[in-house]
Amino acid sequence: MKKSIITLLAAGVISAGFVSSTYGACCKCNGATGRWAIQKQGAFWLGVCNKDGKPSAKLLWGGGSPVDQYDIKIDGATATMKQRAGKDRYRLTTVKAAGDEAEITFQFYNGKNEPQGKAEVVKAKRIPALPPAPDVSKAVFGETVDLLAGGIDGWESMNPKNYFGWSLKDGVLMNRIKRKANGKPDGSSANLKTKRADFFDFKFSYDVRVLPKCNSGVYLRGIYEIQVLDSYGKPVNCHNMAALYGRITPRVAAEKPANEWQHVDVTLYKRHLTVVLNGVNIIDNQPVLGCTGGAITSDEFVPGPIYLQGDHSDADFRNMKLTPIIK
Repeated sequence: MKKSIITLLAAGVISAGFVSSTYGACCKCNGATGRWAIQKQGAFWLGVCNKDGKPSAKLLWGGGSPVDQYDIKIDGATATMKQRAGKDRYRLTTVKAAGDEAEITFQFYNGKNEPQGKAEVVKAKRIPALPPAPDVSKAVFGETVDLLAGGIDGWESMNPKNYFGWSLKDGVLMNRIKRKANGKPDGSSANLKTKRADFFDFKFSYDVRVLPKCNSGVYLRGIYEIQVLDSYGKPVNCHNMAALYGRITPRVAAEKPANEWQHVDVTLYKRHLTVVLNGVNIIDNQPVLGCTGGAITSDEFVPGPIYLQGDHSDADFRNMKLTPIIK
Protein backbone atom coordinates (compact mmCIF):
# COMPACT_ATOMS: atom_id res chain seq x y z
CA MET A 1 0.00 0.00 0.00
CA LYS A 2 1.32 3.43 -0.95
CA LYS A 3 2.09 5.77 1.90
CA SER A 4 0.65 9.25 1.78
CA ILE A 5 2.84 12.28 1.08
CA ILE A 6 2.22 13.47 4.65
CA THR A 7 3.39 10.13 6.04
CA LEU A 8 6.53 10.16 3.90
CA LEU A 9 7.31 13.72 4.93
CA ALA A 10 6.91 12.86 8.60
CA ALA A 11 9.20 9.85 8.20
CA GLY A 12 11.84 11.93 6.49
CA VAL A 13 11.81 9.81 3.35
CA ILE A 14 10.97 12.82 1.21
CA SER A 15 11.48 16.53 1.75
CA ALA A 16 9.10 19.41 1.17
CA GLY A 17 11.54 22.30 1.41
CA PHE A 18 14.70 20.94 -0.09
CA VAL A 19 16.70 24.12 -0.74
CA SER A 20 18.45 24.51 2.60
CA SER A 21 19.04 28.23 2.32
CA THR A 22 17.31 30.99 0.37
CA TYR A 23 19.71 33.85 1.04
CA GLY A 24 19.65 36.18 -1.92
CA ALA A 25 16.42 34.68 -3.23
CA CYS A 26 14.31 35.76 -0.26
CA CYS A 27 15.00 39.46 -0.35
CA LYS A 28 16.26 42.29 -2.51
CA CYS A 29 20.03 42.28 -2.82
CA ASN A 30 21.07 45.76 -1.84
CA GLY A 31 23.18 47.35 0.84
CA ALA A 32 24.62 44.63 3.04
CA THR A 33 21.95 42.07 2.13
CA GLY A 34 22.53 39.43 -0.50
CA ARG A 35 25.05 36.68 -1.11
CA TRP A 36 28.76 37.48 -0.92
CA ALA A 37 31.72 35.58 -2.38
CA ILE A 38 34.49 36.25 0.11
CA GLN A 39 37.86 36.81 -1.55
CA LYS A 40 39.89 34.18 0.30
CA GLN A 41 41.33 31.08 -1.30
CA GLY A 42 38.83 28.30 -0.74
CA ALA A 43 35.18 28.12 0.30
CA PHE A 44 34.26 31.38 2.00
CA TRP A 45 30.71 32.68 1.53
CA LEU A 46 28.23 34.86 3.39
CA GLY A 47 24.49 35.18 2.91
CA VAL A 48 22.58 38.03 4.56
CA CYS A 49 18.80 38.43 4.34
CA ASN A 50 16.23 40.78 5.81
CA LYS A 51 12.86 39.44 4.75
CA ASP A 52 9.84 41.20 6.22
CA GLY A 53 12.05 42.83 8.81
CA LYS A 54 13.40 39.48 10.04
CA PRO A 55 17.20 39.41 9.64
CA SER A 56 19.00 36.13 9.06
CA ALA A 57 22.48 35.17 7.92
CA LYS A 58 24.67 32.15 7.19
CA LEU A 59 28.46 31.96 6.96
CA LEU A 60 30.53 29.30 5.20
CA TRP A 61 34.10 29.26 6.48
CA GLY A 62 36.28 26.91 4.45
CA GLY A 63 34.82 23.50 5.25
CA GLY A 64 31.55 22.04 6.43
CA SER A 65 28.21 23.73 5.77
CA PRO A 66 26.93 27.31 6.01
CA VAL A 67 26.34 28.11 9.68
CA ASP A 68 23.46 30.19 11.05
CA GLN A 69 24.54 33.47 12.62
CA TYR A 70 22.86 35.16 15.59
CA ASP A 71 22.43 38.66 17.00
CA ILE A 72 22.14 39.96 13.44
CA LYS A 73 21.84 43.71 12.87
CA ILE A 74 21.35 45.22 9.43
CA ASP A 75 21.50 48.97 8.83
CA GLY A 76 21.58 49.79 5.13
CA ALA A 77 25.07 49.06 3.83
CA THR A 78 26.30 47.76 7.19
CA ALA A 79 25.56 44.49 8.94
CA THR A 80 26.94 42.70 12.00
CA MET A 81 26.42 39.15 13.22
CA LYS A 82 27.92 36.60 15.60
CA GLN A 83 28.82 32.91 15.53
CA ARG A 84 29.76 30.64 18.44
CA ALA A 85 33.42 29.62 18.32
CA GLY A 86 33.77 27.35 21.30
CA LYS A 87 32.99 27.87 24.95
CA ASP A 88 32.80 31.55 25.94
CA ARG A 89 34.07 32.63 22.53
CA TYR A 90 32.44 34.03 19.41
CA ARG A 91 33.30 35.53 16.06
CA LEU A 92 31.88 38.92 15.14
CA THR A 93 31.43 39.52 11.42
CA THR A 94 31.01 43.08 10.18
CA VAL A 95 29.96 43.82 6.60
CA LYS A 96 30.46 47.24 5.05
CA ALA A 97 29.07 47.23 1.52
CA ALA A 98 29.69 49.69 -1.30
CA GLY A 99 27.57 48.70 -4.26
CA ASP A 100 28.55 45.20 -5.38
CA GLU A 101 31.69 45.09 -3.28
CA ALA A 102 32.18 44.85 0.46
CA GLU A 103 34.79 44.91 3.15
CA ILE A 104 34.20 42.22 5.74
CA THR A 105 35.92 42.14 9.12
CA PHE A 106 36.18 39.03 11.28
CA GLN A 107 37.12 39.44 14.94
CA PHE A 108 37.06 36.89 17.75
CA TYR A 109 35.88 37.87 21.25
CA ASN A 110 35.90 36.10 24.60
CA GLY A 111 32.99 35.79 27.01
CA LYS A 112 33.78 39.24 28.42
CA ASN A 113 33.41 40.78 24.94
CA GLU A 114 37.15 41.44 24.79
CA PRO A 115 38.78 41.12 21.34
CA GLN A 116 41.04 38.10 20.92
CA GLY A 117 43.88 38.28 18.42
CA LYS A 118 44.09 40.43 15.33
CA ALA A 119 41.04 41.19 13.20
CA GLU A 120 40.99 39.76 9.68
CA VAL A 121 39.76 42.14 6.97
CA VAL A 122 38.87 40.71 3.56
CA LYS A 123 37.17 41.86 0.39
CA ALA A 124 33.98 40.33 -0.99
CA LYS A 125 31.99 40.53 -4.20
CA ARG A 126 28.22 40.42 -4.42
CA ILE A 127 26.99 37.30 -6.20
CA PRO A 128 24.59 38.33 -8.99
CA ALA A 129 20.95 37.38 -8.62
CA LEU A 130 20.05 33.93 -9.85
CA PRO A 131 18.32 33.65 -13.23
CA PRO A 132 14.99 31.82 -13.53
CA ALA A 133 15.20 28.03 -13.72
CA PRO A 134 16.50 27.25 -17.23
CA ASP A 135 14.88 25.00 -19.79
CA VAL A 136 17.49 22.27 -20.10
CA SER A 137 15.76 20.89 -23.20
CA LYS A 138 16.95 23.99 -25.07
CA ALA A 139 20.60 23.59 -24.06
CA VAL A 140 23.15 22.90 -26.79
CA PHE A 141 25.63 20.15 -25.95
CA GLY A 142 29.18 19.55 -27.11
CA GLU A 143 31.08 16.29 -27.45
CA THR A 144 31.13 13.89 -24.51
CA VAL A 145 34.43 13.52 -22.66
CA ASP A 146 35.36 10.21 -21.02
CA LEU A 147 37.28 11.34 -17.95
CA LEU A 148 38.86 7.91 -17.48
CA ALA A 149 39.82 7.27 -21.11
CA GLY A 150 43.33 8.58 -20.51
CA GLY A 151 43.79 6.49 -17.39
CA ILE A 152 45.14 7.94 -14.19
CA ASP A 153 47.37 10.23 -16.29
CA GLY A 154 44.36 12.45 -16.87
CA TRP A 155 44.24 13.23 -13.17
CA GLU A 156 46.57 14.76 -10.59
CA SER A 157 46.89 15.05 -6.84
CA MET A 158 45.60 18.21 -5.20
CA ASN A 159 47.88 17.57 -2.22
CA PRO A 160 51.27 16.50 -3.63
CA LYS A 161 52.80 16.06 -0.17
CA ASN A 162 50.00 13.72 0.98
CA TYR A 163 49.67 9.97 0.63
CA PHE A 164 48.42 9.06 -2.88
CA GLY A 165 45.95 6.20 -2.62
CA TRP A 166 44.39 6.46 -6.07
CA SER A 167 44.70 3.83 -8.79
CA LEU A 168 42.88 2.81 -11.96
CA LYS A 169 42.34 -0.82 -12.87
CA ASP A 170 39.85 -2.43 -15.26
CA GLY A 171 38.07 0.89 -15.68
CA VAL A 172 37.58 1.45 -11.95
CA LEU A 173 39.15 4.48 -10.28
CA MET A 174 39.80 3.44 -6.68
CA ASN A 175 40.89 5.36 -3.61
CA ARG A 176 42.35 3.59 -0.60
CA ILE A 177 43.32 6.05 2.09
CA LYS A 178 46.20 5.83 4.52
CA ARG A 179 45.13 4.53 7.90
CA LYS A 180 46.46 4.34 11.44
CA ALA A 181 47.29 1.04 13.14
CA ASN A 182 43.74 0.96 14.55
CA GLY A 183 42.27 1.24 11.05
CA LYS A 184 41.06 4.81 11.35
CA PRO A 185 41.99 7.42 8.70
CA ASP A 186 45.10 9.38 9.54
CA GLY A 187 43.98 12.42 7.53
CA SER A 188 46.97 12.57 5.20
CA SER A 189 45.51 11.16 1.98
CA ALA A 190 45.15 13.21 -1.19
CA ASN A 191 42.21 14.60 -3.12
CA LEU A 192 42.25 14.08 -6.89
CA LYS A 193 41.32 16.41 -9.75
CA THR A 194 41.21 16.30 -13.52
CA LYS A 195 44.08 17.98 -15.29
CA ARG A 196 41.47 19.58 -17.49
CA ALA A 197 40.07 22.62 -15.74
CA ASP A 198 37.91 24.18 -18.45
CA PHE A 199 34.55 22.73 -17.43
CA PHE A 200 31.64 25.10 -16.76
CA ASP A 201 28.06 23.96 -17.44
CA PHE A 202 27.55 20.31 -18.32
CA LYS A 203 25.84 16.98 -17.92
CA PHE A 204 27.96 14.54 -15.94
CA SER A 205 27.29 10.88 -15.23
CA TYR A 206 29.25 8.41 -13.15
CA ASP A 207 28.96 5.21 -11.16
CA VAL A 208 30.18 5.19 -7.57
CA ARG A 209 30.59 2.30 -5.21
CA VAL A 210 29.94 3.59 -1.71
CA LEU A 211 31.91 1.46 0.72
CA PRO A 212 30.81 1.00 4.35
CA LYS A 213 31.12 4.24 6.31
CA CYS A 214 32.20 5.96 3.08
CA ASN A 215 32.40 9.77 3.09
CA SER A 216 33.68 11.21 -0.17
CA GLY A 217 32.48 13.77 -2.68
CA VAL A 218 32.45 14.81 -6.34
CA TYR A 219 33.11 18.50 -6.86
CA LEU A 220 31.60 20.05 -9.97
CA ARG A 221 33.97 22.64 -11.42
CA GLY A 222 35.86 22.30 -8.12
CA ILE A 223 33.17 24.43 -6.48
CA TYR A 224 29.99 22.42 -5.80
CA GLU A 225 30.16 19.09 -3.94
CA ILE A 226 27.81 16.26 -4.81
CA GLN A 227 27.99 14.16 -1.66
CA VAL A 228 29.15 10.52 -1.62
CA LEU A 229 28.05 8.90 1.64
CA ASP A 230 26.95 5.59 3.09
CA SER A 231 23.54 6.98 4.07
CA TYR A 232 21.23 4.14 3.03
CA GLY A 233 18.11 3.96 5.21
CA LYS A 234 18.54 7.43 6.70
CA PRO A 235 16.01 10.29 6.42
CA VAL A 236 16.68 12.83 3.68
CA ASN A 237 19.33 15.35 4.63
CA CYS A 238 21.49 17.92 2.86
CA HIS A 239 24.55 15.85 3.83
CA ASN A 240 23.34 12.52 2.44
CA MET A 241 24.23 10.66 -0.73
CA ALA A 242 24.01 12.83 -3.90
CA ALA A 243 22.87 15.96 -2.03
CA LEU A 244 24.49 19.27 -2.89
CA TYR A 245 26.47 19.24 0.33
CA GLY A 246 25.01 21.54 2.96
CA ARG A 247 22.95 23.35 0.33
CA ILE A 248 20.18 21.25 -1.22
CA THR A 249 18.44 18.31 0.43
CA PRO A 250 17.28 15.51 -1.91
CA ARG A 251 13.50 15.45 -2.13
CA VAL A 252 13.49 11.66 -1.82
CA ALA A 253 15.94 9.05 -0.53
CA ALA A 254 17.19 6.88 -3.41
CA GLU A 255 20.44 5.44 -2.04
CA LYS A 256 21.47 1.81 -2.32
CA PRO A 257 23.22 -0.11 0.47
CA ALA A 258 26.99 0.10 0.84
CA ASN A 259 29.16 -1.96 -1.57
CA GLU A 260 26.64 -1.63 -4.41
CA TRP A 261 27.34 0.42 -7.51
CA GLN A 262 25.13 3.51 -7.72
CA HIS A 263 24.53 5.65 -10.79
CA VAL A 264 24.48 9.44 -10.66
CA ASP A 265 23.41 11.85 -13.41
CA VAL A 266 24.10 15.53 -12.75
CA THR A 267 23.16 18.57 -14.83
CA LEU A 268 24.69 21.93 -13.91
CA TYR A 269 23.23 24.70 -16.06
CA LYS A 270 22.98 28.42 -15.38
CA ARG A 271 23.55 27.97 -11.63
CA HIS A 272 20.77 25.40 -11.37
CA LEU A 273 21.23 21.75 -10.49
CA THR A 274 19.47 18.53 -11.36
CA VAL A 275 20.56 15.22 -9.81
CA VAL A 276 19.18 11.80 -10.71
CA LEU A 277 20.32 9.03 -8.35
CA ASN A 278 19.73 5.43 -9.37
CA GLY A 279 17.07 6.56 -11.83
CA VAL A 280 15.22 8.78 -9.33
CA ASN A 281 15.14 12.56 -9.75
CA ILE A 282 16.17 13.75 -6.28
CA ILE A 283 17.07 17.38 -7.10
CA ASP A 284 15.03 18.97 -9.87
CA ASN A 285 16.51 22.10 -11.50
CA GLN A 286 17.08 23.83 -8.16
CA PRO A 287 19.02 27.09 -7.70
CA VAL A 288 22.59 26.83 -6.46
CA LEU A 289 23.14 29.61 -3.95
CA GLY A 290 26.88 29.40 -3.48
CA CYS A 291 29.99 27.26 -3.18
CA THR A 292 30.09 24.30 -0.82
CA GLY A 293 32.59 23.50 1.91
CA GLY A 294 35.92 22.33 0.50
CA ALA A 295 35.55 24.32 -2.74
CA ILE A 296 38.73 25.60 -4.34
CA THR A 297 37.16 29.03 -4.78
CA SER A 298 34.01 30.98 -3.97
CA ASP A 299 33.98 32.43 -7.51
CA GLU A 300 31.11 30.69 -9.30
CA PHE A 301 31.83 32.27 -12.68
CA VAL A 302 35.10 30.57 -13.58
CA PRO A 303 35.59 27.17 -15.22
CA GLY A 304 37.28 24.45 -13.23
CA PRO A 305 38.07 20.74 -12.88
CA ILE A 306 36.16 17.78 -11.54
CA TYR A 307 37.68 16.91 -8.21
CA LEU A 308 37.17 13.90 -5.98
CA GLN A 309 37.46 14.02 -2.23
CA GLY A 310 40.04 11.49 -1.17
CA ASP A 311 41.12 12.40 2.35
CA HIS A 312 38.08 11.02 4.21
CA SER A 313 37.57 7.42 3.13
CA ASP A 314 37.79 4.76 0.43
CA ALA A 315 35.51 4.98 -2.62
CA ASP A 316 35.36 3.60 -6.18
CA PHE A 317 34.29 5.34 -9.40
CA ARG A 318 33.76 4.25 -12.99
CA ASN A 319 32.06 5.36 -16.25
CA MET A 320 32.79 9.04 -15.62
CA LYS A 321 31.50 10.88 -18.68
CA LEU A 322 30.97 14.63 -19.02
CA THR A 323 29.13 16.42 -21.81
CA PRO A 324 29.71 20.20 -21.92
CA ILE A 325 26.81 22.57 -22.44
CA ILE A 326 28.08 25.06 -24.97
CA LYS A 327 25.03 27.30 -25.17
